[in-house]
Amino acid sequence: YYSASNQPVYTFYAVIMIIIFILALPLNASVLHLFIFKLKFWKSNSNNVFLFNLVLADILLLFCLPVKAHNFLHGERRSADDKVCKAMLFMLFLNRGASIAFLTVTSIDRYFNVVHPGRKNLLRALKKSPQISIIIWLLLLPLTIPTMLKNFECCNSHKSEDGEQEDAVIKDVVDSLREVVFFTQIIIPFIILVYCTVHIVNRLRKKTIGDKTKLKRAVFLVTSVMVVFSICFLPCTIARMVLLIIRVSHGSERYEDIAAMVFDGLMTFSYMDCLLDPLVYCFCSTKFKALYLSNYFPFLVKGDTVLSESSHSAGNVPPPTRSTVI
Repeated sequence: YYSASNQPVYTFYAVIMIIIFILALPLNASVLHLFIFKLKFWKSNSNNVFLFNLVLADILLLFCLPVKAHNFLHGERRSADDKVCKAMLFMLFLNRGASIAFLTVTSIDRYFNVVHPGRKNLLRALKKSPQISIIIWLLLLPLTIPTMLKNFECCNSHKSEDGEQEDAVIKDVVDSLREVVFFTQIIIPFIILVYCTVHIVNRLRKKTIGDKTKLKRAVFLVTSVMVVFSICFLPCTIARMVLLIIRVSHGSERYEDIAAMVFDGLMTFSYMDCLLDPLVYCFCSTKFKALYLSNYFPFLVKGDTVLSESSHSAGNVPPPTRSTVI
């Protein structure tokens, strides 16, 4: 059940993961370096703390890609070693969950800032303390429970197997728990993002005072969060649902192999999120972009204006969301 049904296709998946890893690792590492040594995020506003944790989650997730690529190149959907497989799933559940969580929290914060400016809310009170990020990481740990249970089989949820009835019941419970975690960590944040995005776009469009260029850019950026989230996460979620339906309904082995292959491919594509997050969330601010270029690509910076702007913004970068500055 963990063997790749079509080796050339899985080799292609492995190449895609290697390319994502090569491109995303230095990009995320440079942003991480900027926030630690240049911005000193712990002394800055809480939005920078959220962004730091978002990039940290992405860069930790990236370290799983070489292992996944190695498995695919050797004709395996997952490692034959159960310990390695469960460790990979632990990293995937924790860091992808953290990435989505910090994205969602940042979007909620931007929602209150744009739609309800000045209104007191719990998030605004909590975000003043950097410990909120630690709390979010700790709250995500229970989501990794299905990957640590003895009866859990990697890549094999609700797969019919011969065995004792009692073991089969326990396995079904564990598998169901894992699938609930998989779907809820994507569907619930997606609903929240849709709500926040729609209200933010409506608020920005009704705004009549201010720079129209900035307002148009803000609408474009806040809309792109939904586009990227939809492209990266929704397709693999739908593919997972189709795969489970085929398994539960005891469909033919051929259809199940095709569904599993499509799911693995869309999961591979979803790792593009690690590459897109820094580009969208970090560079949505012209000030952050200027600071990044002045530190890592100074030959691209023209004149002293951008340099002075970037140095001025080092202590307080605008919120790292696609809604940018308004």
